[in-house]
Amino acid sequence: MSETPFIFEYKNYPLIPIKFLANERETPMIDALLDSGGDFIVIPYAIAKYLRLKLQKAGFVDTAAGETTLFKTVLTMVIYDEDRQYTYKNLEVHVSDRNDLPVLLGRNPIFEDHEIIFQKHQNKLILQPIQHH
Repeated sequence: MSETPFIFEYKNYPLIPIKFLANERETPMIDALLDSGGDFIVIPYAIAKYLRLKLQKAGFVDTAAGETTLFKTVLTMVIYDEDRQYTYKNLEVHVSDRNDLPVLLGRNPIFEDHEIIFQKHQNKLILQPIQHH
């Protein structure tokens, strides 16, 4: 994995451009919200349906937008910057039964694999890959 950081424009929210892949299908580019208060990645049901994902019930959670039912599934997620990508294969994500929530990138695995740097005054969000030993 590259040690070169991923640098994103940071305006009002920490958004990271990603795509999800599964079952030979691929989403368009999605601006996902980096959610330091969340434990895991949560996607709306519409994305899971589009990718034809098999869902396993995981339970109920309270979010900032209210209670939602969550399901678990596995897919591939790719983070993009201008000329590179960082791929997570066989990534477990949670699927919300609601479609009014954005894609939320919780701490696992983003914060496990990157040092997160907010440079608000320079309008930058930086993901610096961590070298695992």
